Amino acid sequence: MPLIEPAIRPPSEADSFHLQVTTGCSSNRCSFCAAYRSKPFSIKPLEEIYSDIRQGAVIRPGARRVFLMDGDALAAGNEFIVPVLKGLNLSFPYLSRISSYANGYNLTSRTQEELKELRDNKLSLVYIGLESGSEKVLEMCKKPCTAGDMVRAVRKADDAGIKSSVIVLLGLGGRRLSREHVEGTIEALNRMQPRYLSFLSLMVIPGTPIYRDVVKGEFSELGPKELLAEMRDIITGLELNRTVFRSDHASNYIPLEGRFPRDKEKLIELLNAAMGGVIRMRTEWERGL
Repeated sequence: MPLIEPAIRPPSEADSFHLQVTTGCSSNRCSFCAAYRSKPFSIKPLEEIYSDIRQGAVIRPGARRVFLMDGDALAAGNEFIVPVLKGLNLSFPYLSRISSYANGYNLTSRTQEELKELRDNKLSLVYIGLESGSEKVLEMCKKPCTAGDMVRAVRKADDAGIKSSVIVLLGLGGRRLSREHVEGTIEALNRMQPRYLSFLSLMVIPGTPIYRDVVKGEFSELGPKELLAEMRDIITGLELNRTVFRSDHASNYIPLEGRFPRDKEKLIELLNAAMGGVIRMRTEWERGL
């Protein structure tokens, strides 16, 4: 049951059983992402997936959570995915949740009945990379979905009982579009009302289009305090009713977590303290850069 590397999953899925349904990403064109550039997108044969499920049930018989890999498992239609979900439910008696990455169009292209069919078979959480709520920023980085598409996707999934964990990428607008990045992201998140929210910081990776823009002087990266300021300003504008927030990824300068609306002011205070030097930030070395 070897995974075709690189195999990427959210930090919160570390203890889940990882089932590779697709390889790569069906878009694979975002200027900041190098995750799947080394392997083309494909949907694995069903018999191979069933074999992986059988082996997984022997190795992890008590598994309660399953994460569908790679970056775009829901690019496969319900006629393919639902039998996989049923196979997981039959093989893992303690299974409580199946989750997956999802692009906005993976959800908006499905009918409400199709989404409910996924939920009825325990696919109850999707991870969506909003990255930015600014259409200018998304167009610049060649994201295949608009912010409006992703808002509709989250709301549509929520109506079907599927929770969303939305990911924001700090610094994606660079210095030139930082304000638009902040304001658009606030607007999109307030419309989404996601169940979970996480922030990552842009890490410019050699070989990506955005790296080439940096080298040519066409994209200006934000410094540590500017990234923290973006996070603080976005949080300040958020009016979320029941969202679990985490910013504990290795790319960030300080780890944060809390719940909206309860911990909003505390998060802002911690960010102001970090920017003022009261709280020590992670160094570049500690962040693994």
